[in-house]
Amino acid sequence: MRLHLADDSATAALGARLAKRARPGDVLLLSGPLGAGKSTLARAFIRALLHDPRLVVPSPTFTLVQSYEMPDGGEIWHFDLWRLNGPEGLAELGWDEADGRKIVLVEWPDRLGPLTPPDALRLTLSPDKTGREIVLEGERRWLDGL
Repeated sequence: MRLHLADDSATAALGARLAKRARPGDVLLLSGPLGAGKSTLARAFIRALLHDPRLVVPSPTFTLVQSYEMPDGGEIWHFDLWRLNGPEGLAELGWDEADGRKIVLVEWPDRLGPLTPPDALRLTLSPDKTGREIVLEGERRWLDGL
């Protein structure tokens, strides 16, 4: 599915809509160049899942991973792998612990290499002259009604 998003508000709205479909074990892979809107979408997704529109959601660019407890006891893990050269450092970040009980967001998923989950929702964001384009590839439940 290909969508055009006019601005950051539209990107955040998409993140919130996707959060309504998320369940434990889901992995979302956010690709695109710097400034494409990956963090905007991830922040809105996390805020929607935690029911807190003002929650401070820092980019994990330097910490590489941030985790959040959900009201129902589940967890969200947000990885930013931009500073990694490949999958070798993922064990130290707890990648193996990000199993089927957590919702996982990954910015710069190309660094996952062979650890890329085959059933993940793939979101590729690209800036254009009138906002940004996003391509979504995944199970039908993610795409229906968007």
